[in-house]
Amino acid sequence: MSGFVFHIFTSSSLMSLGLYHLICTTRNQLRSPRDYTTKPYHPFTVNHHQFTKHIQLYLIIICLLITFIHETAVSFDSDPLVKGRSPVHHFTSLQSAGVTSLFLVLSTALLISETTNLLPFPPDLFFGTASALFFLQYTVSSSSASLQISGLEAKCDSVSSTISALSAILCIILACHPRLFVADVGLGASICLQGLWSLQTGLTLYVDAFIPDGCHKLLDVVSGVEGSTKCELEDSKLRASAILDLMFVIYVLVVIFILLVTYAVTAKVVGVRRFGAYEAIPTSSGSGSDNNHIQMKAMAGAQA
Repeated sequence: MSGFVFHIFTSSSLMSLGLYHLICTTRNQLRSPRDYTTKPYHPFTVNHHQFTKHIQLYLIIICLLITFIHETAVSFDSDPLVKGRSPVHHFTSLQSAGVTSLFLVLSTALLISETTNLLPFPPDLFFGTASALFFLQYTVSSSSASLQISGLEAKCDSVSSTISALSAILCIILACHPRLFVADVGLGASICLQGLWSLQTGLTLYVDAFIPDGCHKLLDVVSGVEGSTKCELEDSKLRASAILDLMFVIYVLVVIFILLVTYAVTAKVVGVRRFGAYEAIPTSSGSGSDNNHIQMKAMAGAQA
C-alpha cells in the first residue's frame, strides 16, 4: 500500500508542477509575444512577500526531499524479484535516490540564485543542467527496466524512461533557444505526462482491479515490493504490454487536451495580442478631400 500511496504523491506533484508551468508559460507568451523568453520557474505575483513569491521552489524542494527519503528507505528492503536479487535492488534504488538528490541540489541552487546574490544561475545553464539530469534519469530507469523479472514493472519503467528522455531533449532545446514557445509548452506537457504515467504505474502494480487478466500478485511477497505483480504466460505478458501501450496513447491524448484547454482558457482571460494586422487608414473629410480630388484631376489632365 505504501508503494501505491507514493505513486499517488508523485503523480499529484508532477501534475501540479506541469499544469502550473503550462498556465504561466502560456500567460507570458500571450501577454508579450515579442518579449517572451523561457524561465526556469514562475514566481507567484499575488503579493510581494519573499516566501510567497518563491513558494513553488519551496514546495518542489519539500517534494524532492520526501522522494529522496522514500527511495533511500526502499533501497534497504529485500527484493527477490530482481535479477541478482536484493543486492542489485539495493544499488538500483540508490541510483534513483542519487538522481533525486541531484534534482534537489538543482532546485536549491535556483532558490539561492533567486533570493540572494551568492550564486548567479542563468536560465541557459539551468536548462542545460536539467537536461543532463533528465538524461541521467532516463539511463537509471532503462537500467531498472532491464533488471526486472516482472514484465509489468519493466514496461512501466521503460515508458517512464522514454518520457524522461523527451524532457531531456526539450531542456537542451530551451537552453539553446530560450524563445521557443513550443519547446517550453512541451516541457510542461512532458511533466504532466510523467505524472499521469506514475499514477498508471501505481494502479497497474498495486491495485487488483487494474491488474491485467492473466497477471497476479505473488503471494509469497508480503510487503508488496516493486515487481510483485507478474504475468506467468507469455501471451498474458504480451497482452498486458499492449494494454499499457494503449493507456500511454490515451494519456498522451489527455495531455494534449489539457494543453488545448489551458491555452484556450488562458487566452480568454489574458487576451490575445495580434501583430501585423492591417488597420484602416483614416481619411480626411471636408474641403481637404475635395482639394485632393481636384489635384488628382489636374495631374491626370496634364499627363494627357
